[in-house]
Amino acid sequence: MIDLVPIQPLLEDNPDFLHHPDCRESLLMVIEYYKKIGWHFPWICYFARLGNQLVGSAGIKGPPVNNRIEIAYGTFPALRQQGIGAEICRTLVNLSLKTDPRITITARTLPERNFSARILEKNNFRLLGNVWDEEDGDVWEWEYQQQPVNF
Repeated sequence: MIDLVPIQPLLEDNPDFLHHPDCRESLLMVIEYYKKIGWHFPWICYFARLGNQLVGSAGIKGPPVNNRIEIAYGTFPALRQQGIGAEICRTLVNLSLKTDPRITITARTLPERNFSARILEKNNFRLLGNVWDEEDGDVWEWEYQQQPVNF
């Protein structure tokens, strides 16, 4: 089971990540991102841990706007194509819905059938279409489709 370990807003509060070779670069980017958007737990960034091993990163790109959030996730290079990315995605969805069951969860990928698109499809996301992203340009936007509860 994936655990999400919060990335704190100050560099000195993240000693376990600072010297980890797969974390350092993204840690510095996240700290800068927090300076722009703030730190609003649980709508923050995380490192993903499986057992005692850090395996990837996860994030909710800020607090809800119009009851919508965007998630992002990644698996460290040596651990890709093992199902970890799909589990990180599922964990982010569960955290978001546990926090607010009415939230609309979105994600964005490059506009191509790739591993990220397959991960989203496995996690009940539906492709909405192309959108323009200020940071990434032309991307596909996806939306999580909650499954009906069967009694």
